Amino acid sequence: MATLIPIREAARPGQPPRFALWELGFRPFYLLASSFATLSIALWALQFAGLLGHAYLQGPLWHAHEMLFGFAMAVLVGFLLTAGRNWSGQPTPTGQALMALALLWLTGRVLVLTPFGWAAALVSSAFPLAAAVALGIPFYKARNTRNYFFVGLLALLGLAELSVHLGALGVLQIPGWAGIAIALDVMLFVLAVMGGRVIPMFTNNGVPGAGAVRQPQLEKLALGLTLALLLADLLQLTGPALVVLALLGCAAHLARWLLWRPWKTWRNPLVWVLHLAYAWIPVHLLLRALAALDWVPASVATHALTAGAMGGMVIGMMTRTALGHTGRPLRAGATELLCYVLVALAAVVRVGVPLLAPALLYHAVIVASLLWSCGFGWYTLRYWPILSRARPDGYPG
Repeated sequence: MATLIPIREAARPGQPPRFALWELGFRPFYLLASSFATLSIALWALQFAGLLGHAYLQGPLWHAHEMLFGFAMAVLVGFLLTAGRNWSGQPTPTGQALMALALLWLTGRVLVLTPFGWAAALVSSAFPLAAAVALGIPFYKARNTRNYFFVGLLALLGLAELSVHLGALGVLQIPGWAGIAIALDVMLFVLAVMGGRVIPMFTNNGVPGAGAVRQPQLEKLALGLTLALLLADLLQLTGPALVVLALLGCAAHLARWLLWRPWKTWRNPLVWVLHLAYAWIPVHLLLRALAALDWVPASVATHALTAGAMGGMVIGMMTRTALGHTGRPLRAGATELLCYVLVALAAVVRVGVPLLAPALLYHAVIVASLLWSCGFGWYTLRYWPILSRARPDGYPG
């Protein structure tokens, strides 16, 4: 049973809004993630252009590490700490405990830019494990077994990140990219689970008569194939088996998406942005199969997942949940629409241009980076007042 949380008195006219950044997990971590997305991609573009030197993690490995364990991890933890309170009816970290988690994340981001590899490894890898504990405690108290797997996924991400560092430090005789591949598969599974939970519901709530449906057997098949792909990467399988698995996953996720009636959502940006993001998942799996056949570069498959599915789902959920949890109408205005378009265009440029015109890769990276940074930078600028101030209705959170 959910706990009852007292209503706080709303701010009186003329009073400055109360500072509320540390009242719930989504507030600091959405701001940290969007700020970091703006800055880190710009730094990567400078690295790619040869204008910025390398530190402890080198070039593309730093870029991949920070996209997954910096940007995506912050969003995931912020979302789970917020949703976990609703799912369990138990408090999740706020105040000083939430500050400590944010500081741990921020320290990890700084350390990977320094020569101090061991410090970076320990601090950065500790963050997902600390978040797993922070989420696991309320789940355990509420016996919320349905969502225990999120705790396990955070722990697995922590181990994957540690393997990246241990490989870079020469402790383990495995390439750092092995841990990146596992983390990509875990993020794919998280996107598939959360997409299945929220997209049909948001579609039917936001688009009257849409008729989005979930077919239980297809749901299990799509998620099962996603987990099978994770297992294949853990076992380092290649060749025809990986191609078949990726193609089957592509077909299952495409069928799943079509049952959600995406073509009926075009009038509601808060909904179609999530459909557009999810559409990148079957694209990613198709490109992954083609990459396994050496028909396309592996990087385009990776960016279909990260820039396309992950970037689109993140900006869609960061706007929607921020509006909802701060007591504002669930309606996309010019700010939200601009963010959606910029992030979506970044994915199209980063994936489409190298596929159609490989010689323009350099230009595609620069343009896509600029679009991505502008999209998340605009979110940071416009949502800072929303995320840092108390709800106008006086409710906590």
